[in-house]
Amino acid sequence: MASSATLSSRRANVQVRPSVTVSELEKPELPLKSIPGDYGLPFIDRVLPEFKACYTELFKTVEYELAEKGKCSFQTPSEQAAFNFLARAFFDSNPVDSKLGTVGPSSANIWVLFQLGPIFTLGLPKYIEDLLLHTFPLPSFLVKKDYKKLYDFFYESAGLVLDEAEKMGISRDEACHNLVFATCFNSFGGIKVFFPIMLKWIGLAGENLHLSLAKEIRSVIKSNGGELSLSAMEQMPLMKSVVYESFRIDPPGKAKKDLLVESHDAVYEVKEGEMLFGYQPFATKDPNIFERAEEFVPDRFMGVDGEKLLKYVLWSNGPETEHPTVADKQCAGKDFVMLVSRLFVVEFFRRYDTFEVEVGPAPVGVAVTITSLKAASF
Repeated sequence: MASSATLSSRRANVQVRPSVTVSELEKPELPLKSIPGDYGLPFIDRVLPEFKACYTELFKTVEYELAEKGKCSFQTPSEQAAFNFLARAFFDSNPVDSKLGTVGPSSANIWVLFQLGPIFTLGLPKYIEDLLLHTFPLPSFLVKKDYKKLYDFFYESAGLVLDEAEKMGISRDEACHNLVFATCFNSFGGIKVFFPIMLKWIGLAGENLHLSLAKEIRSVIKSNGGELSLSAMEQMPLMKSVVYESFRIDPPGKAKKDLLVESHDAVYEVKEGEMLFGYQPFATKDPNIFERAEEFVPDRFMGVDGEKLLKYVLWSNGPETEHPTVADKQCAGKDFVMLVSRLFVVEFFRRYDTFEVEVGPAPVGVAVTITSLKAASF
């Protein structure tokens, strides 16, 4: 899904391919995919406090606009919170205090949309969109200015990570391009798409689910001395199941060798070099695997039998039970996006008992407008 468009180099006019677009057969490029994980590990201590700080600001913004206008679009404040959180958690740098200011999300959005060109829609007739948007690569010069803003911010903020990349024999320039991709596409892009999707399905599920989530989340936090931790979140089975179900029901190359693709009913031979096209909901809504496959079932992944279904949750271009490596094409930000998605649900229901939403179309994913919020009462 990601584009392998040429990126503008700081030092020279060279082509730099993001590591996540490189084939697992191209061994010299493989270490690049490990950069965000291997050298970002020290940031884990900042994740919980920075997430709470940034999303507390988001909630305050939503509450204020809701009081003023009676409704609030989730998109803009959510994207600002996401970008600020990622920069502060990953690199201990607040973009608002840098030259980038508050334009990080808008610059990232423009660039991410170009990466998602093959799938996004503007609501035009399908044949027009296919011709204009989905047939030819979108020209990179249209995003060059925004990309350079992002690149400069990361180059100045990610010094420790870039130092480690150099020790691997990877230039700071190339490593920085890959950090921009991993942060803005894999992480910011994931949050941008999945948080509204989660809010949509949880919102539409109704008050009974909301109160059950609030009770579970608050009870676990209380039993852990009033503090939220990664281990505490593992004690919230309903919360985890709701997040998995959101990823299942609404998930967002060429063959390297001859292979067989099997379904429940048939086997298809794919010849080397032939183009493969995949559509994840065919698998994630397979009625042979999931009962009531088209419905949002909050407790679907609870218990032993529920956990066995996780291998069929494929939103990250791989099973939920597996983790991305340098030798596959699974999303490099998979585990992080899942972590922050859980954090979002937890922080939301620490603060609110229930809420209501309106859902509309968006170029990628869904547009969610919050129409009511009920503050925590217990």
